[in-house]
Amino acid sequence: MNCPTPHINAKLGDFGQTVLMPGDPLRAKYIAENFLENPVLVNNVRGVQGYTGTYKGVKISVMASGMGIPSIGIYSYELFNAYGVQNIIRIGSAGSINYDIHVRDIVIAQGACTDSNFMHQYHLDGTYAPIASFELLRKAVETCEEVGATYHVGNVLSTDNFYNDDEGMPQPLDTVEMWKKMGVMACEMEASGLYATAARWGKNALCICTISDHMLTHEELPAEERQTSFREMMTVALETAVKLEK
Repeated sequence: MNCPTPHINAKLGDFGQTVLMPGDPLRAKYIAENFLENPVLVNNVRGVQGYTGTYKGVKISVMASGMGIPSIGIYSYELFNAYGVQNIIRIGSAGSINYDIHVRDIVIAQGACTDSNFMHQYHLDGTYAPIASFELLRKAVETCEEVGATYHVGNVLSTDNFYNDDEGMPQPLDTVEMWKKMGVMACEMEASGLYATAARWGKNALCICTISDHMLTHEELPAEERQTSFREMMTVALETAVKLEK
């Protein structure tokens, strides 16, 4: 695949081996300006801002993924296949569906269930189970231990719907209970597509989320605290990226 691509107007070599992907372009900008040294804007097609700089001497990029599996599927495919990116770490928010996982906690997605039809493209005679790259997962857990973060490792649900026709939420409560009884920790909207794309092209992927709301207790992270809580997740992701270079 040649670059620039239909959705990324960057040159070969503009991205580091590891790309952090928040959903929000403004969060990508925030990370670049507050964590990276000498960040350079390398992509701004459709306002999806991508930056490359250094963190502790390691070349790292951060670019928005947009919302949902189709969006992250496009960007991860192009980064992996046109720009030689080896590792993508999604950093975002998730809604807890476990009473022991609280607002502000970090969730690391070991696996990602989904209600999406994304996997049908692979023509598999069965149900594919997308999982994280173990090396990224192991290093992220090590980092959480080092910084003292409250974290949980396990399964998440990558859902296609933010608003559900029944109750105006990503999943009706009875459906949430079904996923909960199978040990699923939280709901988000991208990990499954990212993991499958990475697996298909022999790359590495991980999803690290901060719990911003609780779908069972209805607790929500106040807007003024979101940035502070998300900073811990950002630090975990960046430190994990540095470990990949050692």
